[in-house]
Formats: sequence, C-alpha cells, structure tokens
Amino acid sequence: MSTDPTKQSVEPENLAKPSQGDLEAINHLRELYQQMSKELSKVIIGQQDVIERLLICILARGHALLMGVPGLAKTTIINALSQVMSLDFNRIQFTPDLMPSDITGTEILQETDQPGKRAFVFTKGPIFGNIILADEINRTPPKTQSALLEAMQEHRVTAAGRIYQLPSPFFVLATQNPIEQEGTYPLPEAQLDRFMFFIHVDYPSAAEEKQIARETTSKNAPTLEKLIGAEEIKLFQEVVQRVPVPEHIYDAAVEMVRQTRPNSEEAPDFVKQWVSWGAGPRAIQYLIKGAKARAVLKGSYMVRFEDLEAVAQSVLAHRILTNFQAQAEGRTSRTVIESLLELQVKKA
Repeated sequence: MSTDPTKQSVEPENLAKPSQGDLEAINHLRELYQQMSKELSKVIIGQQDVIERLLICILARGHALLMGVPGLAKTTIINALSQVMSLDFNRIQFTPDLMPSDITGTEILQETDQPGKRAFVFTKGPIFGNIILADEINRTPPKTQSALLEAMQEHRVTAAGRIYQLPSPFFVLATQNPIEQEGTYPLPEAQLDRFMFFIHVDYPSAAEEKQIARETTSKNAPTLEKLIGAEEIKLFQEVVQRVPVPEHIYDAAVEMVRQTRPNSEEAPDFVKQWVSWGAGPRAIQYLIKGAKARAVLKGSYMVRFEDLEAVAQSVLAHRILTNFQAQAEGRTSRTVIESLLELQVKKA
C-alpha cells in the first residue's frame, strides 16, 4: 500500500470539481469561523485548538468527549458555542443516582379533554436539544450511560415502544474529569466508540492565565452575538459530505487504523509490544470525515494529508488500549499514534 504525503499539494485529476455554490459556502464558512473565533474570545481566553476541534466535530456530524481537570472552561466553551450558533443547549449533570428516563424522558399520566379519562403523555427529557452537554459523564452507572447510545447513533429516542426523532443538528459533547477516580464508572467501549473525537483540554499559558485573571474578575460577562443558525449548519454539513477525497488519503487512513491492531500483519513491532486492542472500522470513517471537515473549515475543497494528520490524535486516542508494558515504559496511545504518523511521513 502506498501512501505519499507529498501528494497533498497536487490535486488529482479524477476528483470531482466543486460547484460554485459549494465554493461560496466554503468561503463563507471560513469567514464565519474567523468571526466566531473573535466572538468566542470575549468569554474564552485561549483553547483555540479545542474550539477548532469541536467545530470540526460538529461539521462532520460527530460527538466529542472532552477530558480535562476542573476549571479549564470546558462547560463555558460548549455553552458559548451554542449561543454563537443559535442552538438549543441543554446541560445534564451526570450523578450516580441519575436514571435513563431522566435523560430521554418519561410517560406521565395526565387528564384528557374528556372528563374522567386519563392517558399517558410522553414528556421529553433534556436529550431533546441541539447541543447536549453530558457533564462528568463517567459519574453515572453504565445503565444510564447507555441511554445515550441510541440517541448518539440514530438521533432518536425509543420510549414505551414509540420512536421520537431528536432535533437536527444534534451533538453530544461530554466532559470527564481525569483525576477523581473514586465514585466513577469507566465508559464502556461501545460508548467510547460513539464519540468521534477525544479532546484533551490542557492548562492555559501563563500569559493567558494572567488575561483570565484580569478580564473575568473586573467586568460582567459579555453578550455573545448569534452568527449562524441550525439551517446554515446543516448546509455546511452537506458541503462537507460532498468533499472529494484522493485515493492516497483513503489508503493512509485504512493503513494507519489497521496498524493499530497488534494481531494484524501490518502492525509494526512497537504496536505489538505496547497495544492490547486497536481501533475498529469506525475510526477510518471518522478519520475521513474529520479530515473533510477540517479542510472545509480551512477554506479548502480538497483533503490533504495534513488534514488527516491533524485529526488523527482526536480520532484514535480513545480507540487504542495500551498494555502493562506500555504503561511501565511511560507509553500512551498518543505515543503510538505519533509513531504511526511518523511511519506515514517516512513513506514519502
């Protein structure tokens, strides 16, 4: 299998040419992205990489899991995004006593128009929104976590034998605290695999923290301008779907994912030494979708290797399970992904 990252600057002749409407939409999105970054900077200092990855995820119709210690503005970022995008935002605080019906909704016996007669009426839960913040998702038992599976995959909820479609667009953005292990429930593999991106939220720089101290303690929170709506977001999602992908990008995505599996013939020696379980086919889909969305967000109608490289960590980090030897040597899934990307570049 040949993967040549140097081909990224040459547009293959067999790729479909963009329509004028798609070109205008891509240019408009690039301008919107600049405006949104400027608007979000009113309440969010730093974390530009996190914001970009969230937007890529949204454009690709994916869901994201954010990992970071408390106080890094994870909730603030998600709330601000929903305001700028004019989307309905619901926050669910996950706790050990949370029940599935607290998320999806429940049937309530109510009086009808006819005297003496009552009927069950479905009352929608907080899952019925555009952007759902599942705060500290690992604090609730797997039974309740699984209530999100159908919603995230099918964009619908089944209750009492009836199917209720969720609003469109629909995104689940979950947060997890990496340092408080007591009283938490690790997400099942099936649940983790539903998240397109795993986004690590790191500490801000010293200059950013000084700016946070200055601006958040001396004035009221500003009002954010609404720059985009649900219908326009769905239009951009359709544009992303139509973006053509060169064959060498498909080859690179397939090869990279297959190399994460220690029992695969393609797996390099370091994968066989450090990895217990690799990524599945859904990772390939999300690599391609993420690369498409990033290309469009950057104002391009062609997917390049740099787009694939930019989303690889977020797509693969939570899909690679390292073994005891890797942990003893201080190796993580991020280490494995960096080494796999280096292999791809060396093939040039």
